[in-house]
Amino acid sequence: MDSISVTKFNSIVRDIFNSEELLHNISIVGEVFGVSRAKSAIYFSLKDEESTLPCITFNQDLFDEIKEGDLVTIQGSPNFYVKSGRFNFITYKIAPAGLGILYQRFVELKNKLEKEGLFAEEHKKPMPKSIKRIGVVTSKDGAVIQDIKNVAWRRNPSVDIVLYPCKVQGNGAEKEIVEGIDFFSNYDKVDAVIVARGGGSMEDLSAYNTEIVARSAYNCNKFLVSAVGHEVDFTIIDFVSDLRAPTPSAAAELLTEDRQKERLNFGHIYSKLTRQLNAYIADNLDLYNNLTSSFLTRAEDLLEDKKARLLTGVNKLSYLSEKLITRAQHELELKLSALPSLNPYNVLKRGYAKVEQNGKPIKRVLDVDEKTPVAIYLQDGELIASVQEKIYKEQKNV
Repeated sequence: MDSISVTKFNSIVRDIFNSEELLHNISIVGEVFGVSRAKSAIYFSLKDEESTLPCITFNQDLFDEIKEGDLVTIQGSPNFYVKSGRFNFITYKIAPAGLGILYQRFVELKNKLEKEGLFAEEHKKPMPKSIKRIGVVTSKDGAVIQDIKNVAWRRNPSVDIVLYPCKVQGNGAEKEIVEGIDFFSNYDKVDAVIVARGGGSMEDLSAYNTEIVARSAYNCNKFLVSAVGHEVDFTIIDFVSDLRAPTPSAAAELLTEDRQKERLNFGHIYSKLTRQLNAYIADNLDLYNNLTSSFLTRAEDLLEDKKARLLTGVNKLSYLSEKLITRAQHELELKLSALPSLNPYNVLKRGYAKVEQNGKPIKRVLDVDEKTPVAIYLQDGELIASVQEKIYKEQKNV
């Protein structure tokens, strides 16, 4: 068979989902977890006792009354994205289906212990530099203890594994787990402790969500690693322990690594994160470009609008300025045209005279001193005269 491109293969997978009518507009019940909000969408997952389903909704109003841990019924259709090769269940409707009692108790206990400081980083012990013997609290019959031994001895054949057998679920399991933790807490011949069990439902893991197990782990004198359930499972002991491992095998691996392996592991994690980051950038580059283009377009439109408003204001200001100047010029011309009629010399030309005595104008006969000469100003000169007689005329009110 001839090879096909990645795009071709992803397109075939997408077409399979799109062509299957039974997969469209279906309802699914599950518990909400892993909620992550973006600008235009909300990413979340549904889970039951055995599986998880990645979901997305573009209607953020659906999560106004929904939060992590809620049991919900969603309606929608599956979708396979060709470009990124990722599967998501596109959700159109979400309706509450109740809140699990176990999860509610989990949240209440978690909040209580967190307020008391049992999760605080300053209370967590550092990992011992040299680990020669590991104490394990788990079932003697399950695959967990074998996985821990296999991984630990493959990485470091000289390390010893000491088992404290206990029940991992059911009645009395939490008491046996506490007994195992307390035993190793005071047992000088182990350097670290692993509390482990395999995956299961929230009910299966309920022993590790009890207060007595949490306080026992908090008071443990040894470096304690929790390895309960699968990577997506979280229990109260995970928050109290000095270190959480995603699986029991990972716990054995963490406690048997030497410094060289730690450096190699860091390089591996760094490379993985780099690849994931590059993939994320590639998947979202188109979105970024579209948002950038949209932003620039809106910015240009805004500037054009501001420019138009500014030009309108400038034109209006110019019109008002010209109108004001024209009015002022007209008023000035009127005042200038009135100046000749107010010129006293023009009055003298009509036969009137101006009389002064001692440099002061004479307005009434009573103001004249007969002994002092008076100056009479005519249009073509000045006369100096003396007063011979003063004749009064009676003033009449007009």
